[in-house]
Amino acid sequence: MSVSSTAAASQERLGILVQSGLLAGPFLSMVDSSVINVAIPEIARSFGDPVGRVQWVVSAYLLAMASGLAASAYLARRFGTKQVYVVSLVGFTAASIACALAPSTSWLVTTRVIQGLFGAPMTPLAMVMLMGGEGARQRISPAAGIVLFLPPAVGPSLGGLLIAHFGWPSVFVLNAPFGLFGVLGVLKLSPTLVPERDASARFDSVGLVMLAAGLALSTYGASEGPAVGWWSVDAWPFWSAGLVLLLAYAVRGRLEPHLAVDLRLLSERNPAIAIALSVIAALVLFAVLFLIPVFTQDVQGLSPAQAGLILLPQGLAMAFSIALGDVTTRRRSLLRPSVIAGFAILTLTTGALLLIQAGTPAWETALLLCGRGLALGLIIQPLLVATLGELPQAQLADANTLFNIVDRVGGSFGVALIATFFQASVQSHIEAAFGSSAVSGASLSGLGEAPAAARASLLNAATAGFHDTVWLLIGLGAIGLLVSLLLTSRDLMPDAAENIRRSGPG
Repeated sequence: MSVSSTAAASQERLGILVQSGLLAGPFLSMVDSSVINVAIPEIARSFGDPVGRVQWVVSAYLLAMASGLAASAYLARRFGTKQVYVVSLVGFTAASIACALAPSTSWLVTTRVIQGLFGAPMTPLAMVMLMGGEGARQRISPAAGIVLFLPPAVGPSLGGLLIAHFGWPSVFVLNAPFGLFGVLGVLKLSPTLVPERDASARFDSVGLVMLAAGLALSTYGASEGPAVGWWSVDAWPFWSAGLVLLLAYAVRGRLEPHLAVDLRLLSERNPAIAIALSVIAALVLFAVLFLIPVFTQDVQGLSPAQAGLILLPQGLAMAFSIALGDVTTRRRSLLRPSVIAGFAILTLTTGALLLIQAGTPAWETALLLCGRGLALGLIIQPLLVATLGELPQAQLADANTLFNIVDRVGGSFGVALIATFFQASVQSHIEAAFGSSAVSGASLSGLGEAPAAARASLLNAATAGFHDTVWLLIGLGAIGLLVSLLLTSRDLMPDAAENIRRSGPG
């Protein structure tokens, strides 16, 4: 039997229970990135602490996730992909229970750090085992794709419903049964279907510290930028130091052959373009997960639960599009047309958001968002499979970790810059409407307390700022469309795969 046939047969033996176990970790870790946002006010009331302090429950998790991601590839090489995934899922589940039992904000922040550290390796390592197959172009199954891309949409909705009926600890308690079920599923995975561990793998302590610190500092600085100002002393030292460390790590990669995360995939033009396109697509898609909740709650006056439900149809459309993207990955000749069509759809449907006004019904907003979700499978899955599908198993952990790192850095700065643009645009329109009057300088969050006579003008200013930001996203989508035209069918099957295969493990 050929290598390709063996790999295909191996993937078929990933039964429903095993696939469920492999998907449980990424799903839970990604849901926990967003589900807790809607719980912050209730947690603050429960512990009697200011919202600013409780906000660290969110920040600590994201920073721990960013730091832990740096070690994912090395841990998989040294101790085994399956073993590290199982330990991560068990640790994440136990930390979730500890979060639910937290008696104070300090306890909750500490357990969220632990939860984030254990959660970091789960997505890249699950992708390794789902794609598996030495030298074969494996695909992510439609069912797996649906689970992987639903969390950003269902997180806010699920959090709102759980908190309303069972209180904030329920968002953590729910992780326990799914986590335990996931562990049972992964234990059924045959060791022959995952990369072998390398007991001689070198520990790049310097690179690991540089990468972990760079990711954590840049993520924190980017998150603070929109709130306090990018050049505030509370923001710029962090994001600038983080970027310097990441750049230093990249430069070091030209001198040190055994990095914590192998960067050789980025040294090849075609995979680098594919990764950049993935970041652009994710940014245009997921920036709206920030914009829509803010606009629907502050401008349209909806509740957090209602705002979350508006995003759910887009998430379902994203899930459906994964099945469509799976069709295109079956034929090499369809990969480039799929990416081009996906960016065209993404750009056009993003433009449809210009139809949203302050008085637009919730169902209409949800319907307009659905079209954008359809573009996801046509872009992300072909690019992911084309860039990683030809790599040997030994390189998949590094490649998937690299994908996650680039996505995290690009997403953190991208969404933060878009948030800053949105805030500045709204403020500009407010000042243009009122000049130096008493309401000049009013913020978006203060619309509910604005004088009745000025409310209509403030709503118009906020809507204009929203539309300005939509135009920015349209521009990003158009850039992605133009860049995707540079791809060819050969570009999507990178020569880097053969180069890396010949060079052996990094």
